[in-house]
Order: sequence, then C-alpha cells, then structure tokens
Amino acid sequence: MTVESTAARKPRKRTAAKKPPGGQPDLVQLLTPEGRRVKSAGHPEIAEYAGYVEDITPDELRGLYRDMVLTRRFDAEATSLQRQGELGLWASLLGQEAAQIGSGRATREDDYVFPTYREHGVAWCRGVDPTNLLGMFRGVNNGGWDPNTNNFHLYTIVIGSQTLHATGYAMGITKDGADSAVIAYFGDGASSQGDVAESFTFSAVYNAPVVFFCQNNQWAISEPTEKQTRVPLYQRAQGYGFPGVRVDGNDVLACLAVTKWALERARRGEGPTLVEAFTYRMGAHTTSDDPTRYRHDDERVAWEAKDPIARLRTYLESEGHADEGFFAELEAESEALGKRVREVVRAMPDPDPLAIFENVYADGHALVDEERAQFAAYQASFAEGEVR
Repeated sequence: MTVESTAARKPRKRTAAKKPPGGQPDLVQLLTPEGRRVKSAGHPEIAEYAGYVEDITPDELRGLYRDMVLTRRFDAEATSLQRQGELGLWASLLGQEAAQIGSGRATREDDYVFPTYREHGVAWCRGVDPTNLLGMFRGVNNGGWDPNTNNFHLYTIVIGSQTLHATGYAMGITKDGADSAVIAYFGDGASSQGDVAESFTFSAVYNAPVVFFCQNNQWAISEPTEKQTRVPLYQRAQGYGFPGVRVDGNDVLACLAVTKWALERARRGEGPTLVEAFTYRMGAHTTSDDPTRYRHDDERVAWEAKDPIARLRTYLESEGHADEGFFAELEAESEALGKRVREVVRAMPDPDPLAIFENVYADGHALVDEERAQFAAYQASFAEGEVR
C-alpha cells in the first residue's frame, strides 16, 4: 500500500538548528510521581518545554487522563482475550500510557506517525478504532486500517525498520514544501538496530522533519538497557548532529510538552530530534514472555509507585479539576469499551490456516503449492480423526 502525503502545501525554510534549552536537565519532568506540578519558575532548564503546557486547561487535563484510562482498559482486555485463546499474541503497553498519550496528543492532524507494534495509545490519539488493532493479532488481516485515513501507518513487526520509512517520508515532505512533521516510534531494543542508525544519519544530513520517539522501557525482551549502551540513549543524537532530550516517560505533561517542542522545530526546518521517554514496561514483553525469569519483582513494585495514571489523578483531585462523578462516569465508559472489544473480537472469523501460503510469490511457486497441499491434508486429518 502506498503512503500519500496529506500535508498542507506551504513553503519550508531551512533555519539554523536551535539547541535545547540551556542547562539541559538529565530528565525533563513537569509532574512528579506524587502528583505535583513542576513550575518553570526556579527551573530555567525546563522553561521552554513547560511553556507548552503552562496554560493547559482542566478540561484538557481530564482529556489526557481519560485517554490513558481507556487505553489501559483496552490493553487489559486484549491481554485477557489472548489468554482466552481469542488472539494469537498481544504486546501490552502497561506502564507506557503517558509516553504514548502525551506524544500522540502533541501531533497535528497533518503529521504522519510510524509506529512499531505496541503504540496502542498513539493509535487511540490518531482516531484508529482499537478493535482494528486486534485483527492482526488474531490473524484475520494485515492491520485493519487505511494508513492514509488517519496518517497512522500500519504496525511494523520488523524491529527498527519503520524509522527508515519515517525518514524517507519526512524527506519527501521537505521536497513537497509542506510544513507538517513525522514522528517515528521505537523501543530501546530497536535503538541497537542498524536501521535506526541509518535513519539518524539520513535525517541529519538531509535535515528531515522527523522526531524519533524512543520509549525506553528498560528491557528489550530479557535484555536490559545497560547491556546495549554505555550512555543514556538520548545522548546518541549528539554524534549525528541533532538534539536529544530525555523525558520522564511516566509524566504525560512532560511527554506532551517535549514532543510539541520537537515537532515544532521540525516544522520550522530545524531538522530531527531524538526524544527518549524513560519509562518502564510493567508487564511482559508480549503474552509469550515471562518477565519473572529475568527481572526482580521489587523493580516492578518501585515503578508502580510512579504509575502515570495515578499521578495525574492525584493532581486532578488535589487541584479540584475532577470530582467523583467524573471518575465514576469514566469507569462506566471504560467498562463499555471493554465489553465492545470483547464482542467485536469474538465475532471475528477464525483465521484461514492456508492464508499463510498466499502472496509468498507474485506468480506462484511449485514448492509453495506442494507445501500448501501437504498442510491442507494435515489440517483435514484433524476432522477425519487421522492425526498421526
């Protein structure tokens, strides 16, 4: 499927690259785990970022909270459905809601998003029906949505390859003269892939309007980040000649602000940015993984105290921005979403086992035909009671 630019046609001027604010902090945080706002007064190193959310309204804050709660509810339902045999696999985003919702809400409609396979919250922000995400994990479609409808590309299973697609698309935007931007999502494990390194090189040399958003959840399946790098991931950007910023990935306000900053500098013609959202994968890598085999439970408990949803709720309550009626209504909406997801998935057809042989070769192949026939006979033997 081809990807078409839907960006507005406006001249793009290449400007001098603007560096991050002076005295760059090791971690940009605007909402503490205790639910307290960090004001820019007294913290000049975060002033430019904080300005993007300084005037955020209570309604907008409630919207961010709603997004995170419903995304987590959807994710939990998908995990449950996989355990019940309704999905072949599921990659949970548990613990990464703030990174995804904050960055997703920072994008404009004409921006283009390139996800991996865990960006369920970003998909929510882009208006993709969550039930469409599940068809691929059930094996009944190849994604279930038209990427050009929401400027949200199909999920990418090949680790890191979408960063090259994003860079190429961003280079095309520049040639089109549009003022939109591109954001590419990947994890800490993907940061070790050659495709990501190539993307950094091309985007820097061609000043591509792309934001690389790395969700560093600290575990590439069972491999910890310290086994992949000797420096924080955001510092890698320095070697390619563009800014890198590390943000508290469990702070939805910081993720929103920093991503807005990065996208705006891309639109101004200042080139790429690497945003490292330092977060934690509270669940398994996928439902086929057992994280208890390679990490300590006390690590998970420590990060649960930094839960992105809990900290925003604390802030909403302490500031009087949400009452019990709001939370009760949201709980009812959450349950309704879970019910709809269950009903839609259970109504999906079972995948055709022979479909795996389709589209292997454009013109067919004798060996594939032979393998298809053998597998069809094997499948038929179950119905005939002839399993060998």
